[in-house]
Amino acid sequence: MSTNPHAHPNQFALLGQRRFAPFFWVQFLGAGNDNLFKFAFTVMVTYQLQVSWLPPESAGLVIGAVFILPFLLFSATSGQLADKYEKALLIRFVKSLEIAIMALAAWGFVARNVPALLLCVALMGLHSTLFGPVKFAYLPQHLSERELTGGNGMVEMGTFVAILLGNVAGGLLIALPETGARDTAWACLALAVLGRVLAQAVPLSPATDPGLKINWNPFSETWRNLKLARENIVVFRSLLGISWMWFFGAVFLSQFPAFARNVLHGNEQVASLLLVVFSVGIGIGALLCEVLGRRHVEIGLVPLGAIGMSVFAVDLYFASRALPPASGLTLAAFVAQPAHWRVMADLALLSMFAGIYSVPMYALIQMRSQPTHRARIIAANNILNALFMIVSSIGVGALLGAGFSIPQVFLVVGLLNAVVAFYIFMLVPEYLLRFVAFIATRCIYRFKVRGDEHIPGEGAAVLVCNHVSFVDAVLLMAASPRPIRFIMDSRIFRIPVLGWLFRLAKAIPIAPQKDDPAAYEAAFAAARQVLADGDLLCIFPEGAITRDGQLAEFKGGIMKILQTHPVPVVPLALQNLWGSYFSRVEQGTAMVRPFRRGRFSRVGLAAGPALPAQAVSPQGLRERVAGLLAQPVI
Repeated sequence: MSTNPHAHPNQFALLGQRRFAPFFWVQFLGAGNDNLFKFAFTVMVTYQLQVSWLPPESAGLVIGAVFILPFLLFSATSGQLADKYEKALLIRFVKSLEIAIMALAAWGFVARNVPALLLCVALMGLHSTLFGPVKFAYLPQHLSERELTGGNGMVEMGTFVAILLGNVAGGLLIALPETGARDTAWACLALAVLGRVLAQAVPLSPATDPGLKINWNPFSETWRNLKLARENIVVFRSLLGISWMWFFGAVFLSQFPAFARNVLHGNEQVASLLLVVFSVGIGIGALLCEVLGRRHVEIGLVPLGAIGMSVFAVDLYFASRALPPASGLTLAAFVAQPAHWRVMADLALLSMFAGIYSVPMYALIQMRSQPTHRARIIAANNILNALFMIVSSIGVGALLGAGFSIPQVFLVVGLLNAVVAFYIFMLVPEYLLRFVAFIATRCIYRFKVRGDEHIPGEGAAVLVCNHVSFVDAVLLMAASPRPIRFIMDSRIFRIPVLGWLFRLAKAIPIAPQKDDPAAYEAAFAAARQVLADGDLLCIFPEGAITRDGQLAEFKGGIMKILQTHPVPVVPLALQNLWGSYFSRVEQGTAMVRPFRRGRFSRVGLAAGPALPAQAVSPQGLRERVAGLLAQPVI
């Protein structure tokens, strides 16, 4: 694990570090080789060979199914192996296996032996099945929380670029007259050997559960992995969310050739252009996650991604209906028509938002899963992904069989995405809450955070903060990579919208002891349970929102909590928020005149070093918060 989260300026700098660069290029070459081999084989069977039992119109479907089958059969086993054994050792074994598979494939290409090449497709599916859990379990062992989103973004971008380059190279090589099969064979073998050489430089990653006993039954182990994932409901629902993204993407990828031919009236080059646009969009979206998340795992990006996926999938339907009549368009003729640019823009944007949607989910799963069975949970995700893609193929086939056009299929999937996303966000409100915090800190305020490294990434702690506005909790949510439970004045829960939002966040209502003794004691009982569960608790020791912008005296409730749960206490200070729309002003009224301080009002949060419980006193905490308030806003 990196000890300095500020060690590099952005995600691209990771490519200069040994803990990431060899691993990145190994997975890049593996994904590229997978697709070079599969696409070259598909083109060979479709255009160059006459195989009675594998007709051209079903070749792509059969090859895809053979490749996915090992994910269903062996993912559970591969997850156990990745948790039990050192990961660099597994990576080297998988890359050695790839050389053997590609040697057989090279003979199959030269001999034009279709059964041997189909066997290699299955074996490459096994190769990818073994590598998948290792790939995603490797990153959290070598990247800090601040680097995890950027690292996943780089891997996601690299994977889709490798898929694109592999498909293009495979199609070009196999089409070479006379030497195509031989050149393809050499290319596959060379990429496998280069990947194995680079694997030697991948740093060691200790086993997370070396005492694990392997269960070789894939069905019972798959069920056990899903039960492990369900222990953390946020992780499990995130697995479903990622699998839905693969469902969504598979619909578009599977229909590109027919969409290009029957709807856009273009040739095979137009179909390739759609794949290029889609892949580039995914890559850009994946890379944007680190910038948009300010180098944190920002799951507030997931609803943003889901919204964009639906909006541009629906607009793709309308753009496809507005096309001028044409036939047999070449790439140049297709690009020359302005109406086609809207289609390409929709495709690029929906894929970009799919990248924004998926990367934070992967990072969240890696961060929230127990390290001892992280790889097994990733393996369960691979199984779910495969199942969702199979259901996607069946569903698209059923819609097309029922008379739906391809643009209508895109419309249905876009609308269905909105329904599924809303359902997931209601089941896991943390996504929606972080989205609200994301919007507030990017579109309402210019929000800067100093000292966020003091907010603990794991373990129980109490955060104490001054209380300036009705959205203090929202801003604090945006600053923390982990969920926070807030103790809040019960009167806030009566405010429309904000009350619903705080109930969704499972904030703990508290009332003055003299007014409601039962609610007062219930709040402290709930607070102690939060700390007992190892989570973050935030309190506003002033007891109410300031009416004059000044820091009031801190009450002693925190001492009552620390008596039974002596955890670290982190002082926080919200700066320059007084006088904004959601705070009171001198007249005592909040939420009047929305732009009374202009748009993008600059506010800040300063966090100080944690104090041990035995060093805490209300007056001492107040002095710490006052000191943070006195610092200039960034």
